Amino acid sequence: MHHIALWVAAFLTLGIISFLYRDNAWYKICESVFVGISAGYWFVSYFWDNLYGKLWLGVFPRDPAQQPDYILLIGGALGVMMLLRLIPKIGWLSRWPLAFIVGATAGLNLIIYFASNVMVQVEDTIRPLFGANYSSSAYDIVGNIVVAVGTFAALIYFFFSKEHKGAFGGAAKVGIFVLMVTFGASFGYTVMSRISLLLGRIDFLMGDWLGVIK
Repeated sequence: MHHIALWVAAFLTLGIISFLYRDNAWYKICESVFVGISAGYWFVSYFWDNLYGKLWLGVFPRDPAQQPDYILLIGGALGVMMLLRLIPKIGWLSRWPLAFIVGATAGLNLIIYFASNVMVQVEDTIRPLFGANYSSSAYDIVGNIVVAVGTFAALIYFFFSKEHKGAFGGAAKVGIFVLMVTFGASFGYTVMSRISLLLGRIDFLMGDWLGVIK
């Protein structure tokens, strides 16, 4: 079974990589297998984790000492209403749970991003250069100055109520440079993550499958 699984994994890996040459039937088969297995996996996972593990066991707990959580029925009802989209006459009812999901997700992500991005950026911008409780090495001082200047320069670039001329325009150009560096770093991080995945597959093909490298 180990050898069979190894050859199947190699077949699927090469089929996905074959798309670099052109779109072909081999790639479509591998893509369909990947999508189908992913959909089946998440369906089973959501069923046992959410429908059974949370909803069913929450409303009908096995432990007699545990109180039923009937508020979970609201979530179950919203889930059923999502499936009403399959019935054209009453499909408009699916908009209610969809609106709830979009609103709740947007509110949750707003708080998360505000705490993880905005507040961290503000903290790094107003970080003191010197202090008894702060490491004031040359590296930290230069880093804090670069973060503070880059943040304010980027904000100046997005200030459209004043024409970008003179010193104000120079600061806006610095902001453009900071934004380009930021976007470039993000793009480079994305490329490197994809390269890491590719290297992992090549290591599998050359090592585990063909045994060329150890």
